[in-house]
Amino acid sequence: MAVKNPNSTLRRLEKYYYRVVVIIILVLHPVCYSVAAANINNNHHSGFSTHLIRKKSLNSPFYNHRKNKKFRRLMGPNTPQSPLTIDEDDGEHLMKFSIGTPPVDIYAVADSGSTLLWTQCKPCDGCYKMKHAMFDPKKSSTYRKVSCSTKECSFLEDNGFCSLPKMVCTYYYAYVDDSISKGVLAKETIILTSTSGKPVSLKNIVMGCGHNNSGSLTENQMGVIGLGRGPLSFISQIGPLVGGKKFSHCLVPTDTDPKTASKISFGNGSEVSGDGVVTTSLVDKALFQDHYIVTLEGVTVGNKFVPFSSQGNLKLFEKGNMIVDSGTTLTYLPQDFYDRVVTQVKKTVNPKLDPVYMNIVLDDPTEGTQLCFKTTKNPKGPDVTMHFEDGAKLKLTAEQVFFEDPENKLYCFGMVNTSRSDTIGDGQVGIYGNNLQGNILIGYDLDRRVISFKPADCIKMSSSSTLVAVVMVLVPLIPLHISPLTFCVCFLLMYFCPR
Repeated sequence: MAVKNPNSTLRRLEKYYYRVVVIIILVLHPVCYSVAAANINNNHHSGFSTHLIRKKSLNSPFYNHRKNKKFRRLMGPNTPQSPLTIDEDDGEHLMKFSIGTPPVDIYAVADSGSTLLWTQCKPCDGCYKMKHAMFDPKKSSTYRKVSCSTKECSFLEDNGFCSLPKMVCTYYYAYVDDSISKGVLAKETIILTSTSGKPVSLKNIVMGCGHNNSGSLTENQMGVIGLGRGPLSFISQIGPLVGGKKFSHCLVPTDTDPKTASKISFGNGSEVSGDGVVTTSLVDKALFQDHYIVTLEGVTVGNKFVPFSSQGNLKLFEKGNMIVDSGTTLTYLPQDFYDRVVTQVKKTVNPKLDPVYMNIVLDDPTEGTQLCFKTTKNPKGPDVTMHFEDGAKLKLTAEQVFFEDPENKLYCFGMVNTSRSDTIGDGQVGIYGNNLQGNILIGYDLDRRVISFKPADCIKMSSSSTLVAVVMVLVPLIPLHISPLTFCVCFLLMYFCPR
């Protein structure tokens, strides 16, 4: 009989105990996690930041599922005139969080143009197909339905009604393309992972549990996290917990490596300040009460000022003519204003480049057109300055306003027209979409009733080490209750465990 090698036995024991340590960490971590989350939840004036993930990012569970496709997305869930916008595959920014106890991962569109946080819920008789597991409220110990007599239910106004005989508050949103979202208003625990890796637990957040959703919503959209001005928006609800109803985001340019996430900050610490900041006032309008609507006086193309009003008098246009919306991909201008802007753009671009007008939606010119140029290099067109009310001038470089269409070997101007009369504001109100928000730190302050803009290096703000990038790639593959820090420790222990 052969004699056992004592070193071999020792290695097996070391390997065994390493794995025991890893298992203990994973088992005990939820307890530590709950304590840490509770501490953050009880700190009522501490702001936090988290990541915004693009769908092409490796951090997204939908990576490469809809390559090179365009699709429609709803912008505003409670405005009858809300338009349908056309988003590129990487045009939307997803925000990862979890709901319920035990937590269920949700990837929702971060949308400053809508006001309700909602996701599809079981049972779902009329729901659209999703690629991720659907939330089941029956399995959550912290799920509570909202009754009809509450103020939260009254905030729904015409979009809410009572479900008898249990007097449960039910919401119903109808969209211009006949899409609908119908479900129960509820309160639930929401947990996010901050950029520091710490969990942020927010209890009793009002949300919509959608049991009947259909229309143009896609299988990649698990829901929407409404960041609008309404009382049910995520911002309005968490404001007292984080030091105020305010947030800011810095979106990386659309051509950035998809692995680079954008950053969004809430409450204290989200203020936009310092050199280069410009600020404009929010405008109250009954039709857009949940939107961030401001006044655009005009734009300067090169050295030529193009007023919003065709009559050239700054006093003639109505206040509140531009919506700032992170959930809309493109930037829309009313038809008359758009025509005058692109006329000036064509005058300042190299005359040797042939202009081409492309349909925003293939084979459907009624949805609007986009000015493009036949070139494989940025045409180095003019800088464009947006003149907002209160003297706020936001300068956009040619690199920010022209975008490559490699499939058609074109470079396209980032503003398009809203020619349809059934779009928002009867086609007389524009939308400042996220395609022109890259490398701009934008702050929304509901308490001060202002929006601030500041040129920034959003890539630098979101940069991280190679190790963190590797861990973040793997984070979507693990339960949300395990923090990236704990996963990293366990990963290293397993990796270096003696063979």
